Order: sequence, then C-alpha cells, then structure tokens
Amino acid sequence: MRLLEAGGNAFDAAAAAGFTLQVVEPHLNGPGGDAPIIVARTDDEAPTVICGQGVAPAAATIEHFQSLGLDLIPATGLLAACVPGAFGAWLTMLRDWGTVPLRQVLEPAIHYARHGHPLLSNTANTIASVRDLFVDEWRSSAAIFLHNDETPQAGSLFANSALADFYQRLLRQAESASSSREGQIDAALRYWYEGEVAEIMDDFCRTTEAMDVSGRRHGGLLRATDMAGWRPPIEQACGVDQGDYTVYKCGAWSQGPSLLQALRILDGFDIGQYAPTSPDFVHLVTETLKLVMADRDAYYGDDPDVPLETLLSRGYADERRALISDQASMALRPGAIAGRQTPFPPVVSPGGRQPSAAAGGGEPTMARTANMDRLPAEDGPRLTGDTCHVDVVDRWGNMVSATPSGGWLQSSPVVPALGFPLGTRMQMFWLQPGLASSLRPGRRPRTTLTPSMAFRHGRPYLAFGTPGGDQQDQWSLLLWLYHRHCGLPLQAAIETPAFHTDHMLASFWPREAALGTLIVEGRYPQHTLQELRRRGHAVTVGGDWSEGRLSACAFDRDGDDQIIRAAANPRGMQGYAVAR
Repeated sequence: MRLLEAGGNAFDAAAAAGFTLQVVEPHLNGPGGDAPIIVARTDDEAPTVICGQGVAPAAATIEHFQSLGLDLIPATGLLAACVPGAFGAWLTMLRDWGTVPLRQVLEPAIHYARHGHPLLSNTANTIASVRDLFVDEWRSSAAIFLHNDETPQAGSLFANSALADFYQRLLRQAESASSSREGQIDAALRYWYEGEVAEIMDDFCRTTEAMDVSGRRHGGLLRATDMAGWRPPIEQACGVDQGDYTVYKCGAWSQGPSLLQALRILDGFDIGQYAPTSPDFVHLVTETLKLVMADRDAYYGDDPDVPLETLLSRGYADERRALISDQASMALRPGAIAGRQTPFPPVVSPGGRQPSAAAGGGEPTMARTANMDRLPAEDGPRLTGDTCHVDVVDRWGNMVSATPSGGWLQSSPVVPALGFPLGTRMQMFWLQPGLASSLRPGRRPRTTLTPSMAFRHGRPYLAFGTPGGDQQDQWSLLLWLYHRHCGLPLQAAIETPAFHTDHMLASFWPREAALGTLIVEGRYPQHTLQELRRRGHAVTVGGDWSEGRLSACAFDRDGDDQIIRAAANPRGMQGYAVAR
C-alpha cells in the first residue's frame, strides 16, 4: 500500500508483497518456490501470464527415480527440487510492467528479515512439527528456525539474517552492474540463474544428502546448468466467455483450465437460480468438479499436445454435462476425445485400496480435510506446505493476480549461504511414462498454483484466487459463481459457506484419491446435508469457517465513475483487504 500511495503501480506493489511474504510466511512460500502470475494493464485486451513455475532438471528422469526404488517422487528433501521460478517471475513482472527500482521492492523484505517480524502462530506450529527432523537431520534449517534447538514462540520477533545478508549481496551485485532500473533487474536475474546463486544451489544439491519422505537420504538433482538461461515464459492466458465477462487462467501446465471447463459445463444449468447453500447447487457443482478434475488428471501437463481447445469447447461441455445425474458419482470419468487415447495415472485410495472405475455405494472412503498431507509418515518426514495469494489493483486499473508457493521451511533443508530451502514441486510429476504429466527433463510439473482474472466488457475487472492445493480452483469457482451468478458482493461471496471434494488424484504425495467425498462447512443447513447424503455423497462436516482462503480485488468502471473494491477471507485470520 505504501508503494501504491507513493505513485507505484499494481506491479510494483505486488512484487514488494511477494518478496515480503517469503519472509513473514516461510511455511507457505519461499524464494526457492514458484509463482504463477497473471497481469493486465488497464487498456489490455487480454491478460498475460508470467510463468513462475520452474522446470525439471536434466538428470530428473523416470529411469533415475526407478533406479532409486521409488514409484513416487518424494514430497520432502532435495530430490523434488525444480528450477526455482518465483524469483524470476517477480523480477520479470517488475522489469517489464513495473516502475520502481529493485531496491525499493526488496527493502521491506530485507527489513523484516534483518530486524524481525512477529512470528505467526501457524508458522510456529509448523516449526514445532518438524523440530526433531531439524535437530536430527536438517541442521541448516535448525540454525535458522530454532533457537538453541527449541521452537520459537508465536508472536515473538523472528529474524532471518542469512536471508537478509543474501538479498543485500544481490542488491550490491545488481547496482554495481548497471545504473538503470532495467539493467539492475537483469543483473539480479543473471546473478540468480547464471551466477553465484546457481552455483551455491548446485553445490548444495551435490554435497548434501537430505532425509526425505522415503525414509532415506538423497542428494538433489538440480544443477547450475539447469538454471543457466532459464527465464519465466511469458504466455497468453486462456479464457472462456461468460456473457459480458471473460474469465482467464494459466495454461494446462497448471490446473487452471479446470475452472474454465467447469464454467462451460455449468452454463447449461442456470446455476444462479439455486441458493448457494441448497443441495441442488452443491450437488451440481460437486459433480461438475469430479468431471473436470478427471480431465485434469488425464490430459493436463506441460505438453504441446494437450487438447485444450476441445476441452474448453461448448460441444465437449455438452457431452460431459450429460453424465451428471441426481446421484453422486463414485467413478473417475475422464472424457473421451476422438483420435486420442486416455491414459490415466494409477489410482490408490487412502489406506492403499485400489478403487475401480465404478467404485461406490456403501462405505465412504476417508476424506482429506486439507489439501496436503500434514501427518508424519512412519518412515520419514511427510509434512508439506500450503500457499499464499496476492491480488492488487491500482488507481489506473492495472491488475495482478499471483499465487506464490513452494520452498516451504518444512519440506526441504535450508541452503545455508542463502537462508532459504529449495522447492519440492517436482512431486507433481508421475513416474509412469506416457502421461501428459509424466516426468520429463526440462518440463514443468502440472502445478496446482492457479491465479484467476476476469475482464468485463473487454477491460480488466477482477483479480482473485486462493491458497489450497487441489482445492484452489474449486474455491475460486465458488467465488465466481456466488459473485457473478448469485449476485453477491465480493466480501459476501467469500464469506458464504463453501465446500470441496477430494474425488480426484491428489497432486501431492502420496497421490491418493478419496472417491465420493464432499467436505462442507458447518454452516450448511441440516436439510442440505441430509439431501446430499441421500444422493450418495460421503459428506464430512468441517468447522464453520474452514473452507477456502480467498481474496479478490476489483476495478469497477461505471460510466465516468471508477470504484476500487477489495475483499479477503476471514477464515484463519490471515487474510487482509486494504483499499484507499
């Protein structure tokens, strides 16, 4: 907000927020992680995607993991590290869309890393959950996140001097290389991807064997040669029309198009006629989500052959819509596309059961109550992380939607010279050949990170999104339906009771599917829950405020009037909306 009020634009402010979040929410994101970003200038005809999702190293082959006796890529340790993409994405946006110098954007992050910030209770709890792992195995992490091997207290002032030192070294390198704003940003990118940072990461991966979820110690595969020359791809967003609106997402290297597919299917139901807490609304959206997530698991990936045009077509949506009945589906049903095989990853339900394509009825499978596994495995660390989301709109109508994540403090050991860990996003690849999301060197894992943007009358209108792994597009879909089709204001749309299903192949280790599940907030009427159960849904009732962590910013053009709106999630008390 300080940058906006000093004359900076939305892109400057988003970059400053992104780097600060890496410091103050290290259990949710870090410099070694990922950051898909959607940007739009006020007069753009369509938004642009800055792909902050890095690629798999050259040594990351299916054969290599098989030689290690692994059938899934571990969710923790060093084996799952891709090229870190967040740094490149934030700086590319700042250079090409922003206006302020790199120092001005990094100074808040450096300040909090150097002088400390009040430690969030969730951060302290996360550190406590991996304290023994840090003490026994990941000593470089213990040096940063523990005080004399003890967990810091929530609310205490917490600093990361190693990270502050690193960013100050980076600024010195950048400012000594050029006097221009753009030149300094380019120099910082070279320092990271071709210079000292790449060499430090290379050396750490070569010389460190870190305990991971397999119960064994492995070194990393990331090398300086993997990082050299990598820059975040700049791409067109994909979108579908919604009357006067167009909703945009990242490409099929993310799960983003699943939201667009869902909108196509729901267009045939006039979903706005149903109350948001009615059984008809919840049932139709849930059954739609089951279909589009099956398509995600069958077709999406960093592959030029993804049939995205077909998947987003009205004709295909008509075929998929016809599969929805008044009973809950218990099958994973990807669509059939003429001339294409539909290979599907292996399906394992919680507890190791192998569900059939028509499994259902009777005993409900165990529901995941969060998007990622948070229980320690018997044979190694299993704790993973979550995500952040940032939306910004400025006085001119420029707009940013970004979903930074990865590089979690609890998932990989800290690189001592840098003060942060590498990411573990490569766990989203499959080790079975022939899938769109099979592991291949130089390809992006199919990420769950999925910012959203909507245009109205061809102009930027709404930036929105949420943390939540496999639930991100489910909750973002609900926000859009509540706002656009049910007519609710943004804040009311975020606060309306929400739900999700785990009827899909989980994107995170151990990649299980919980068929038929439906997890709802406790604020749903009893008659809705009863009717959903009668229709066959395996309903789990969570807390009253337990689903989603959405935020949104809108730029509303009404004739000569321009109104900026912001809304944020009250769940968890860690979301903020500021508008002045």
